[in-house]
Amino acid sequence: MSADATIPARVPAPGSRSLRPLVGVLTAMAVSLTGTRVSAIALPWFVLATTGSATMTGVVAFVELAPYVLVKAFTGPVVDRLGPRVVSWTTDAVSAVAAGLVPLLHAFGLLPFWLLLVMVAMIGAARGPGDLAKEVMVAEAADRGRIPMERATGLSGVTERLATTIGPAVGGGLIALLGPMAGLTVNAVAFALGSLVIAVALPRGMGRSAAVPEASGPTTAPTGGGAAAGVAAVDGDRPVGYWRMFREGFAFLRGEPLLLTVIVTVAVTNLLDAAFLTVLVPVWARETGGGPAAIGLTGSAWGIAAVAGSLIAAAVAHRLPRRTVFFVGFLLVGAPRFLVLAMDVPMGLVVAVFVASGFGGGFLNPILGAVQFERVPRHLLGRVNALGDSLAWAGIPLGGLLAGAAVSMAGLIPVLLACGGLYIATTALSGLRPEWREMDRKRGRAQAAAPDASSIPDQKVPGPTAPVAG
Repeated sequence: MSADATIPARVPAPGSRSLRPLVGVLTAMAVSLTGTRVSAIALPWFVLATTGSATMTGVVAFVELAPYVLVKAFTGPVVDRLGPRVVSWTTDAVSAVAAGLVPLLHAFGLLPFWLLLVMVAMIGAARGPGDLAKEVMVAEAADRGRIPMERATGLSGVTERLATTIGPAVGGGLIALLGPMAGLTVNAVAFALGSLVIAVALPRGMGRSAAVPEASGPTTAPTGGGAAAGVAAVDGDRPVGYWRMFREGFAFLRGEPLLLTVIVTVAVTNLLDAAFLTVLVPVWARETGGGPAAIGLTGSAWGIAAVAGSLIAAAVAHRLPRRTVFFVGFLLVGAPRFLVLAMDVPMGLVVAVFVASGFGGGFLNPILGAVQFERVPRHLLGRVNALGDSLAWAGIPLGGLLAGAAVSMAGLIPVLLACGGLYIATTALSGLRPEWREMDRKRGRAQAAAPDASSIPDQKVPGPTAPVAG
């Protein structure tokens, strides 16, 4: 790879300011995430309707999310080396093909359960690097637009929440009218559009490699043999291979107690959220007679409120005390959703609780994203973001699997009550840790020009990624 693919090629000229990069990245995120949210309703409902088994529904969720987490963990150096733009559009194209094959094969009666699992695993494996690449480009887009990091991550949160709002509404409506395969078709089209936006709509030169900063010299092209063998940077006259880049990201990650605490907290709550979304809500909708429409209504109510929260966060979060806002948001977003579904209450009250939960959740990711981008140098974002996200997501594949087994053994209400109690305990105990006081210490200090870890022997550099919460 030529020298113009390093950080200097990614930074706008002095005096210039462009919003096009952020608009392009957010547009690609919007369409691909909306398709994913539609599929998140259509696929579990399809499995539940055809098998009648909460356990098999959990198995499908596990088969999609386990490859997502594993592949994402190991593709950070590839994103840093090849550049997030190439990784994003190629993986979205692969996801589009795999997602499109599911309804096509089903229409011809050629979709046994084992083959559905294979297709779902392919989608998950491709989604991981694609989502990572878009996350990385948010930081570059903020730099180019001279946008405060909380505002950029807040707008990214708005995009995600809009997808969470539109996706359930579209998914519930499509399933009710045309069946779950229509939702999976929408997912394939959305991935294709996301790939097209990244490939052709972003400004020239955006999303190139940032594996080696300017002070470290030029980069070299991959030499073939796959990601592990072919990804190499240059440290003076010595090649820096894939595994060294991976180790640099890991060393960077373990040097920051605050964000390690964040990762552990979010890992537990993500597991509970995965159980909630992939199994507990569909089973609740079936047992109460609400069906897909109830899933769409509650999901959309949550999403609309989360959009409102994210918009407010984008406007004012850079002026608010992060620690206080973070824990109030977690208090609202967590246990109330589980507990209200365990009660025999009117749908209006259920929707009201989801609205309050979504509003609190809208503040979480803008804060976490800003903390991440302030602490991680741009040339390490892919590696560190991949590892941090994967650790925070490690429990997500197990969420649906464990929830399905637990519901089969104990019933829905005991599982909802247990998950709500665990959510409260996790956030309360985590909040006692002293590391949270560091949350406001580096506000506004972006790490775009940080030195290369490979050129500083034995240095412990701070800062893992900020994983997705809520």
